[in-house]
Amino acid sequence: MANQNPDTQPWWKEPWPWIIMAGPFVALVGCAITIGLAVKHFSGQAIVDGGVRQGLVVKRLGSEPSVMAPAAAGPQAASTNATPGVQP
Repeated sequence: MANQNPDTQPWWKEPWPWIIMAGPFVALVGCAITIGLAVKHFSGQAIVDGGVRQGLVVKRLGSEPSVMAPAAAGPQAASTNATPGVQP
């Protein structure tokens, strides 16, 4: 320990560790603010526009076509526009 460089300082007096630690600290603060705003302003809102909540899942009610309707009909429904006589 007697042959230490006199120019070296403890790590907490150097600027680089603090600059490196600032990014994750800012992310944690932003996350806490986002969670706080979500709980404070949006936790008790009712579901509107024809939706029903089942646990954590919100499903839309109504006669609108489903996005997955072709896949629900089976694998042949998606290939109806295929060239005749050519197997996919």
